[in-house]
Amino acid sequence: MLHILRHTFNPFQENTYVVHDGGEAVLIDPGCWNSAEELELDRSLERAGVRPVRLVLTHAHLDHVLGNAGVERRHGLRPWMHRNDLPLLEAAPRQGHVYGIPCAPSPQPEGFLDEGDVVALSGGQLEVLFVPGHAPGHIVLYCREQGFVIGGDVLFRESIGRTDLPGGDTDTLLHHIRTKLFTLPDDTVVYPGHGPETTIGHEKRANPFLRG
Repeated sequence: MLHILRHTFNPFQENTYVVHDGGEAVLIDPGCWNSAEELELDRSLERAGVRPVRLVLTHAHLDHVLGNAGVERRHGLRPWMHRNDLPLLEAAPRQGHVYGIPCAPSPQPEGFLDEGDVVALSGGQLEVLFVPGHAPGHIVLYCREQGFVIGGDVLFRESIGRTDLPGGDTDTLLHHIRTKLFTLPDDTVVYPGHGPETTIGHEKRANPFLRG
């Protein structure tokens, strides 16, 4: 069985997730941007008694990659991600300069993920779905057995990811939400990159961007 830990980090209030099976863990979108937040993440891992073995990015916008360099330094992990977001990853320090938020250069990816790939732990697995629109290489991670999605910035509670950033496209995002996420069971829990969790069924009924 897989368990989920969530931490909300950095000035963008980004949700960083730890998915673990009681022994090994996958770190998803490490947004910790200073030493205090790095310490919070590591103490959470210690309390859970788990060891991080994989770093995965849903996408490579600044707020989701601020902790990459620290994760490599402390845990020896480099990110797995979709190759279409590599230019965003490499541009993150420049983005940080624009926002006045220091961002150390990220390590280069250890490898790339695409639709149909699986991120596996002994307690379960996460299926990769390719859901661009917010970012050109955006993926989500779906646990079919337990009915949850780590969704990044695709679908929020009664909202969607913004599409006015480089590589964003509203029509693409809405199409992929409808064809990739809204085909999942209604009780599937969505853990988003910002804000509280929701369910697929709730968003079908109540999301003003997607009704009809």
